[in-house]
Parts: sequence; C-alpha cells; structure tokens
Amino acid sequence: MSRNYETEAKDHPEHQYAYAFDYRMHEYMLRAFAPFRQNGNALELGCFQGNFTRLLCQRFDQVEVVDASADCIAMARQACAEAATFHHSTFEQFTPATRYDNIFLIHTLEHLDQPVEVLRRIASWLAPGGRLFVATPNAHAASRQIAVNMGLISHAAAVTAAELAHGHRVTYSFDTLAAELAAAGLQPLTRGGVFFKGLANFQLDAALQAGVINDAYLDGCYQLGLVYPDLCSTIYYVCQA
Repeated sequence: MSRNYETEAKDHPEHQYAYAFDYRMHEYMLRAFAPFRQNGNALELGCFQGNFTRLLCQRFDQVEVVDASADCIAMARQACAEAATFHHSTFEQFTPATRYDNIFLIHTLEHLDQPVEVLRRIASWLAPGGRLFVATPNAHAASRQIAVNMGLISHAAAVTAAELAHGHRVTYSFDTLAAELAAAGLQPLTRGGVFFKGLANFQLDAALQAGVINDAYLDGCYQLGLVYPDLCSTIYYVCQA
C-alpha cells in the first residue's frame, strides 16, 4: 500500500499528531534508558519534528537520523541546530555507512508495515555490544483501558481512526512487542513502562495549562509507572543483537 509520509505527520482538525505531553515524555524515556546507554554514536529512526533528536544531541557527540518525511527532517534539523546528520529514506531502503552503539526506535515501530523485517535489518546495524531501544504506545495503558470501558474504542489493542490517519498499523502490548522482537532475532536485556497514565494526552495538556497538575504530579506518575509498567503510557524493551 502506498504511503504518504508527509500527510501522516500532519495534524488534523480533530486530532493532533503530538501533544505537549508527548514532548514531556521524551525526558522520562531518556531517564529510563540512561542506565543502558552505551558510549559511542547514536541512530534515531523516525524524528518527527526533532524534539527527541535535540535531546539525543545533548547526550551523544555523533547522532544520525533516518526519516521518510522531508518535512520532518527540515523541522528536526532546525530543532537540533544541525547537530545531527540526516538521511531522507525509509528504513527498508536505508543502508548505513557504519554501525551504531545506540539505536532509538521511539514510537515508530507501530507505524511500520513490515515490523519484523525492519527489526531484522536494524539488528544488523548494531555495533558489537550495541543497544536497541524500542518504545511504543501501550495498548493496556490505564487511560486506554478507561476509554474501552467508556465505549470510546472497541478494545485495548484497537487502532483508532485518528491513529490510522497518522500511520499507525498496530497497538502493542508487552507480549506482542516481545514476540516481534524475538521473531527478529533480538535479545531483550530489560523491559519497562514509562509514566502511569490515567488521562488522554489532550486531557493532560488541558490539566497542565489550567494548573490542575504540575511537574511534581508528572514526576509522581513516572515513579508510579516503575511499580505498574503494564498501566504506563509507553512500554519499552532494550535489546541487543
């Protein structure tokens, strides 16, 4: 099926591609990943508007980025002050010139048409001892389970119309994500959840803007997510080849 990566990355009148909460999550993800990061270079697969790219450039001297959207690359290049090297390519067509000590596939796997095949390719790009960080939205997040019980979505793993418009193909849980990583020959080192989430992203944005919740509340939800990873906004695995 033909994909329009430029259109998929744009906001729609009824829903945004990303909310302010999504950008807050990037810092929490990197906090969770920190004990497993390797010295050396980094590859980011999928950059959107470059917020995560900017944070990677603060942590690594050499950062490369692959994205299929020229518009996203232009925004990401500006966001990181051109500190990263960008490749305009699909993952299926990208051929790296080097291997990578750290590869970040963050809220991107769920967009792929052939995730296992792409994961196999990514595994071959890891340097000896390199780490792959894979994070996806969580089908069993508390907010999503609440939405099921409200009748807003049919089941936890459903792909909503808004998600489909933004290129989502699947909604992962720990078991389905683990199965695809195993099928690709990747070896998990650890797994976890990031941020206990009882509200939808737009609700969290509204609560932050109204002063109903603050940074201390967000930090509390991050800590609670360490206890209840199955109910978190994001699930992740750190893998090696």
